[in-house]
Amino acid sequence: LFVFTLLLFRMKSDFELQLFSVKFAVFRLQKDRVYYVRESIMRAAISVARDKLAALGVCIGKFTHGGNFHLHITAVDIMGEYAKYKVWVRPSSEMSFLYGNHVLKAGLGRITEGTPQSQGVVVYNMNDVPLGFGVTARSAFDSRKSNPTDIVVLNQADIGVYLRNEDHNPASAL
Repeated sequence: LFVFTLLLFRMKSDFELQLFSVKFAVFRLQKDRVYYVRESIMRAAISVARDKLAALGVCIGKFTHGGNFHLHITAVDIMGEYAKYKVWVRPSSEMSFLYGNHVLKAGLGRITEGTPQSQGVVVYNMNDVPLGFGVTARSAFDSRKSNPTDIVVLNQADIGVYLRNEDHNPASAL
């Protein structure tokens, strides 16, 4: 479906830049962080000197020292477009999820049919706005016959993290 093109550039410094082309967007690796950039913006940024360029695109995650990849909440919009498994929360549980709590059976609005246990999912409100992502604690079949207080989705990240980390957020200094 998508054609991935890998372009690897070696710069004069120790800096490595990798581009993954996906339709009209590019995934750019800078040091240990992965950025999502429109191809048209990437082409326009070529005219800006590298030392004058602070950041380019949306940081969607980073590689740890151990080589694992950790997604940032800024990737939720991109993940929402391509997610195979989705969960919708009821309006009564939406704020609870945004405060960092897990999704309980009582707060579950809908779940994609056939969602297995321990599967990554994107969590939406009932208006199809992505709120975050998590991991299913139960399969879709098992969640139907569980108790209302049982955890269905384990919260990995949500858009409420910006409010909870306001003191540590560089944008709050503006």
